[in-house]
Amino acid sequence: MPTIAIYNPVCGDQTAKSFFEEHVLPLCSSSSKPISSVLSTERIGHSGELVRQELEKTPVNEILTIILGSGDGTLGEIINYLSSAELKGTRAGAPPPEIHLVLVPCGTANALYSSLFPPGDAKASPLDYKLRSTMSFIENSRVVPLTLAITTISTPPTAKLRPKATAATVVASTCLHALILHDSESLRATIPGIDRFKVAAKQNSTKWYNSHAKLLPIASLGVVQLYDPESKIFRDHPDADEDDPIVDLHGPFVYFVSTVNVDRLEPAFRITPLAKDITPSEATCDIVVIRPFEDPTVEMDTPEAREAFVPKVLAVLQEAYNNGNHINLRYNREGGVSMEGDGPFVVEYIRCGGWEWNPDDIDDDAHLVCLDGAISTIEKGGRAVCVAATPQTNAGFMVHV
Repeated sequence: MPTIAIYNPVCGDQTAKSFFEEHVLPLCSSSSKPISSVLSTERIGHSGELVRQELEKTPVNEILTIILGSGDGTLGEIINYLSSAELKGTRAGAPPPEIHLVLVPCGTANALYSSLFPPGDAKASPLDYKLRSTMSFIENSRVVPLTLAITTISTPPTAKLRPKATAATVVASTCLHALILHDSESLRATIPGIDRFKVAAKQNSTKWYNSHAKLLPIASLGVVQLYDPESKIFRDHPDADEDDPIVDLHGPFVYFVSTVNVDRLEPAFRITPLAKDITPSEATCDIVVIRPFEDPTVEMDTPEAREAFVPKVLAVLQEAYNNGNHINLRYNREGGVSMEGDGPFVVEYIRCGGWEWNPDDIDDDAHLVCLDGAISTIEKGGRAVCVAATPQTNAGFMVHV
């Protein structure tokens, strides 16, 4: 099977090139794992072009292996480029290819890598940790398939334009998380690490987002599930049944984050911990939702209410760094947030087959959607629909773990 190496020299702390030259390439060379090409991306979207060129030279009956030094965004570029590319050469008219990935975490957050290889092994050096997928490849260990979250953004019906579909392997989000990723780009030059996300979070902490969401059922079950922190299990959502399996969620929202494949968006930020603690048996979205009107002390959307709600949102985000403990936070009768509360749980943790997002026309911030770090905007009158999908047999992306 042909193997190529691709690295993004400008992602993260911009050390991918030196890391490959000093560690990855010598390790593969000494382990009888020949690499046919070592390629560097030169612009946005270039990684997809490089993979297409290699695929078109690869026999149909062979699997292309890519040693990828990047963050989550570069992988997303490859997947989305190939999904719309018309392959030529040996792949002309052939079924969708199967591609094996060897991940080398060189980005900022490295959500997929840190979920597949949770940090915390005190005996492992930082170097050994970054080479775990590489060692899996060298030792011919197992591969796991990636679920795709395919999000289609539609314009208003009057526009008569084809919807645009984008695949993500980590996160599809709206509300605060999308604003954080949107605003953090302006901070990248001055705060290159993950601390810029915390700065952007504080900048947007008082915002609420007006939208209507629909939750789509899990294919095999026919229902949407809601996690019950008291019994520690998923139950059928109380607003869903076999006759009407779609669940409506009405805003305002503060937080709406949907993930596939991962339980964390940073090495220590376990925002959807149940993706690993209670592993789904099929392609599903794990969604974390915060709606301020679930707080028994919130009666109206006022500037004062938004300001008072900020510490509660920050408490949730902080507890996500505590091994995903935010899913156990509850309100008390005074509206405070703690583990000892006896009111509603602050977070609605949902498992479903997908979701639909219909933002209010008058709320511009509710129109932003984050797909693996890339920001898209829903036009007024439009919507976003996200569906979890599994690859076909002998097709799709498999990761060495």
